Amino acid sequence: MERTGAISIGARRAAPKAAIVLSALAALGLAGCSPVVETDQARLCRMTLPALAPSDAALDVLSETPDLDGRGLYVAFAALRPDGGPERHLAHCRFRAIGRPRESRDLVGLSFDGETLGEARLFALVRYWLATPEARAADPAPLGDLSRAQPMPRPAAFAVQMAIDGLPLAAVYALLAAAYSLVYGLIGRINFAFGELAAAGGYAAAMTALALAGLPPAPLLAAAFVLAGAVALGWGYATARCVFLPLRNARGQQTLVASIGLAVFLEELLRIAQGDRTAWMTPVLNQPFALARSPGFIAVASPMTLVASAVALAVALALVVIFRFTRAGREWRAYADDPLAAEMLGVSPAATTARAFALSGTLAGLAGATMTAAFGAVGYALSPTLTLKALAAAIVGGIGSLPGAFLGGLVIGVVETAWSAAFPIDDRDIAVYALLIVFIALRPAGLLGSRDIPQGPLRQPRP
Repeated sequence: MERTGAISIGARRAAPKAAIVLSALAALGLAGCSPVVETDQARLCRMTLPALAPSDAALDVLSETPDLDGRGLYVAFAALRPDGGPERHLAHCRFRAIGRPRESRDLVGLSFDGETLGEARLFALVRYWLATPEARAADPAPLGDLSRAQPMPRPAAFAVQMAIDGLPLAAVYALLAAAYSLVYGLIGRINFAFGELAAAGGYAAAMTALALAGLPPAPLLAAAFVLAGAVALGWGYATARCVFLPLRNARGQQTLVASIGLAVFLEELLRIAQGDRTAWMTPVLNQPFALARSPGFIAVASPMTLVASAVALAVALALVVIFRFTRAGREWRAYADDPLAAEMLGVSPAATTARAFALSGTLAGLAGATMTAAFGAVGYALSPTLTLKALAAAIVGGIGSLPGAFLGGLVIGVVETAWSAAFPIDDRDIAVYALLIVFIALRPAGLLGSRDIPQGPLRQPRP
């Protein structure tokens, strides 16, 4: 009887705690289901404002509020006229379906200050305004309080803008270059399939974002990056087990030829599995904000640009921890320095190599997820370009050196961005490969690389 009473008292005490936990979970669930502003819907709706507001008014977007069903939003803005005070207006846009609009015609309803536009006016607006470059240039994107932006001369503000624009590219190239260096520093071989692993990670991120559409950006991006890394990790491990380890005693160019064949196989596999068309990921955290200002120019950044940089920095710090403080890192360093001595001391060549390929695959998958989240698209045809540019970044930084890989990615990203700002963008690949030729001719070890290049088979034979 006493025991029953104790149990009932404990249950009564536990009930409030359980209620608190359930309430918290319910609140999190409601937060996850709450609608968020779809950035392309907001952009298309804002592009209609210059056509509806007075022609001599400067527009200031005040708020963007999504509809509960995710198929539209309200845009509140102020029209600032030279001869009077600000006029507040409200536009309401409705779209054909939930999610990212594919074309201007997906805008199926529009009201301005409570007055609904007729079908003829809406058709004319979509056909003769939204589909033009002038409409995209006139988008009154809310940049926040411009007075908080750092004032600076125009050339300096332009340089800041170019540096910000180059951060996502530098992050992608740095992650892929680190994957190259991780494998080459261990076995002295180049894996030409990292571009395909990055594309697989990008597809995984895009599909995860599609499946979790409607979640807040933080859990959505976290899930997309985790799944992208997991998919590429599996592919990297299978690459080691099926291709590189069976050729561990090969000499000459057998491993190089097998790596190229693997890249072709994986590219075709992605084409057959995902189709010829580019896969799109709904943009998240891409609302721009003012960073610096000068007369006639405003340098802007987006949260996604900072997220891409943060991912690359976090991976760099994680690699430092792994290789300096874990047993797997010590085994990798020992095997890279002296394979035979490491094997005699109990280091398994097969396990060390497989772990290195799995980790490098994870890096490639994170690079693909970063590219997809930052630029919004991924396709199997991008993999050869990613492979060559990431290899260029690894060589420039010093192939085999992980710090050099991140430095090389930053250099290649800066070169691409600077060339695109000053010269025709179609020729930027020529600039990257010309820089690669210069480094191979004048400094083959790269910026931080060692001149001691690993030679011989993947596994040293026992005497």
